[in-house]
Amino acid sequence: MKWTEIIVQTSNEAVEAVTNILETAGSKGVKIEDAEDYKKLRAGRFGEILNLADIPHIKSGASVTGYYPESIKVDDLLPQIKHQVDQLISFGLDPAPANVLQKPLEETEWQTAWKKYYHPVRITRYLTVVPDWETYKKTADEEKILKLDPGMAFGTGTHPTTQLCLQALEMYLRGGEELIDVGTGSGVLSIAASKMGAGKIRAFDLDQVAVDSAVENLKLNPDVKNIEIKPNDLLEGIQVQADVVVANILAEIIEPLVPQAKKCLKPGGLFITSGIIKDKLNLILDDLQKDNFEIIEVLQMKDWRAIVAKKPAEDQ
Repeated sequence: MKWTEIIVQTSNEAVEAVTNILETAGSKGVKIEDAEDYKKLRAGRFGEILNLADIPHIKSGASVTGYYPESIKVDDLLPQIKHQVDQLISFGLDPAPANVLQKPLEETEWQTAWKKYYHPVRITRYLTVVPDWETYKKTADEEKILKLDPGMAFGTGTHPTTQLCLQALEMYLRGGEELIDVGTGSGVLSIAASKMGAGKIRAFDLDQVAVDSAVENLKLNPDVKNIEIKPNDLLEGIQVQADVVVANILAEIIEPLVPQAKKCLKPGGLFITSGIIKDKLNLILDDLQKDNFEIIEVLQMKDWRAIVAKKPAEDQ
């Protein structure tokens, strides 16, 4: 079978949104080349830093490639994808340079070529994300290993928004907390929370493909037994309360989620949310404060922000 690559040259901040666009358009796999990830890699035994001049997309920021079988009419898709990428600016994401290209590819090439771009990455002080085909040994007893299949869409934990959520979870989880993960995607936040000691975890996503992705990644971590993954539209119809609600989604989706999160939190519970571009921070802070959340902390990485907010202890 012949395949076609659709390559979107974009910025680091737009990687996850572009990935979702390509997946929604029918991509059977996604490759992400993010200059920020390359900067974190160390080459060789002695930890020398990679030469910046050798890093792909060092000027533009990133490239996201989707793989489409011959049954999909790529020529019709290109203008649609270009339009959707250009529209990201209306969500506060700068997709520049936003070049959309196509390239023919034989099946045998793409099935394995993308694997060379993924390596174990230390995401937080104690958490390392490892591609499922890699053999990796802990460097310290307290290090936690999270296996993921990067061949699926929905991210691998390296994007700033995901890192901020993971860092917040590592800082605030004490062990045994019930947790709800809204928009779970790859399941990385739920799986990480379990490895950090959380108790019962419920993970939801509106996209069945994301649910399936999270289920498959859960299987790669057989030590994790406490996660329930289901399709759901945000927290609509969810009647349980948890100690922590975590959501790594765009600010426009966080807005309607705020009152739902409050309802699904126990008194004194924490709402950890990221996916907030800096220009939208005050908007989300205002929404949280209108619902009587106490702002505990705002974390930042590049142009992205995460918020840790607390539901009042006296509020049922």
